[in-house]
Amino acid sequence: MPEQSSDPAGKRYRIELICDGMPPSVGSEAAIDIREEFGHRPWHENVQCVWNGVALLLTAENDYDSDGQALMDEFSDAISAGIAQGFNGDIRVASVKEL
Repeated sequence: MPEQSSDPAGKRYRIELICDGMPPSVGSEAAIDIREEFGHRPWHENVQCVWNGVALLLTAENDYDSDGQALMDEFSDAISAGIAQGFNGDIRVASVKEL
């Protein structure tokens, strides 16, 4: 597990990320693979990853990532490791909400 520091105030965050540029031929399978991969990362909770036909959408909750950058790094790693077919995509933070 990466060294993460929990928010000392006990805050939690719901982060939503979008990955554009995923080849449609691998989008659905990528969503399944990423959900499975994040199941091995217990520091992220309530993880959902879906393919909407155009982009991968990842949602997760944690207690340390107030700007979504840590989740974005892990999402990028999971995509790179799981997609054999290279592509020129882009990941961005759609929202970060304090719970």
